[in-house]
This record gives sequence, structure tokens and C-alpha cells, in this order.
Amino acid sequence: MALSTDVASRPFRSAARHYLAGRPRYPDRLIGRVVRLCGLTAGDRVLDLGCGPAMLAAAFAPFAGEVIAMDPEPEMLRVAGEAFGHIGNLRFVSGRSDDLPADLGDFRLVVMGRSFAWMDRGETLRRLEAMIVPRGAVVLFDAGHPDDVPDNAWNVRYRALRHRHGEANVANTRRRAAGWLRHEAILLDSAFSVLDSVGVIERRRLGAAELVHRALSMSSTAPDRLGDAATALMVGEIEALVREFAPDGGLGEVMQATALVARRPGDV
Repeated sequence: MALSTDVASRPFRSAARHYLAGRPRYPDRLIGRVVRLCGLTAGDRVLDLGCGPAMLAAAFAPFAGEVIAMDPEPEMLRVAGEAFGHIGNLRFVSGRSDDLPADLGDFRLVVMGRSFAWMDRGETLRRLEAMIVPRGAVVLFDAGHPDDVPDNAWNVRYRALRHRHGEANVANTRRRAAGWLRHEAILLDSAFSVLDSVGVIERRRLGAAELVHRALSMSSTAPDRLGDAATALMVGEIEALVREFAPDGGLGEVMQATALVARRPGDV
């Protein structure tokens, strides 16, 4: 079935309301390590580019003078405003990486979750070069679940279930495509070629509701893309999977969260 133009052009519109309930937040320990490594101070500015519901922006707000949360999806910014609008030094801006407003100003850090994969990465870094002050950095955050950890035994089936219900999103398709380069390769050929990677591993508990929201927060399995019937079917399968692996309703999860810090050679 062909997608409507609106769904195809706004893949995260209906996913936005599920983000905060389904996506695990980056650990405070990881944010703290990035703050220390980059020397972020209360006088500095941070840009969360492709912010989604601004979880990273909110996490950096206590350590910076001002944080700009930018995203092209109005629904993401609406959700972000509802959740974090009370944070005084956090400002929400509508925009894309290929159309950064000229009056946005300079930044000590530009942080991104998984949004970098959706961008023209080389061009984005060239644009950011003029916006990041000396001794500043680009920081790419990611999170995964190691398959060979017993707590994550359910995740292989959960991931397969999601992919069965929705085609792989654009970012994953690009990663599998011939010629796709890892972020590290793009950064090494940019002005931000000095790379450090820091990571944190955490164990937590979660239930069926969180996994349902997580699936619905993906562009490939967002409610608009699946439709009501397919969404209900997927939700039922997720709930059955949780009952199989955790009859008491609580699954274990081990998450490995990482931050790739990229700086200019003269700034390290």
C-alpha cells in the first residue's frame, strides 16, 4: 500500500508522542562524562540538532548557559515543549540541518542522537564548522542492546517483530546500502577529525507498555505508517512476547549508550 504524501514526508509525526515513554534516555553518567571531556561550562551554548522530543537538550541544560533544541517536525517540538518547556535556558526552534538559521549563533557543543544518519553528513559538518567555537565539539549519541547478554535474550525476537511489521527506516536502509560509511569515516574526513568514544552500560527493568511505545516511536512502525489494524496486531504480538519471556511482566534490559566526541585537531 502506497503511503500518503503527508506520512512519507513526516515519518515521525505520529511517532513523536511515543518517544518519551518508549525510548530509553541517555544515562546521566554519560552526559557527565561528555561535559567533563569537552569542558562545557555555564557560559556555553549547546545545539541539539534533530532533537526529537529534546531529551538530550534537557539533559545538557543544567550544564550550559543556553540550549537550542531544533527539529523539523512540529509534533516533536510540541511534545518537547510540553515535557521540557519549564526549563528556563532551553529554547525550541523549528529547522533542518540543511537550512540552519543564520541568526542561530555560535555553540560550544552540537549534539545529536540518531538524527545524524538522516542528514547529508558531510555537508552538515561543513555548515557546523562555522558555528562551533574554538575548543568546541560535535557529539553523536547512540544506544544499543548487546545480543549476547542474557538480559537481552528477548530483544532479538522483538527486533525481528518490528522489522516484520514495518520496512526498515531510512537510516537503517542507508547503513546496509553499498557504499554506506560509518559516522567515524565521515568525521575523520571533516574538520572534526579527532575522535574520542565514551560509553556507559546500565541494567534496567521495563514492561510491555514501554516496548509498545518504543516500537511506535520508530519511523518504520509509527501508527500513521502501519494503520489501525496493523498497529493493534503488532501491539498484541509485543504483549505476547513479554508474557513469554517475563510472566511477571518485567523484562531485564542491558543498554550500552555511547557518545562519539569529534573535535578539531588544534582544539585537543
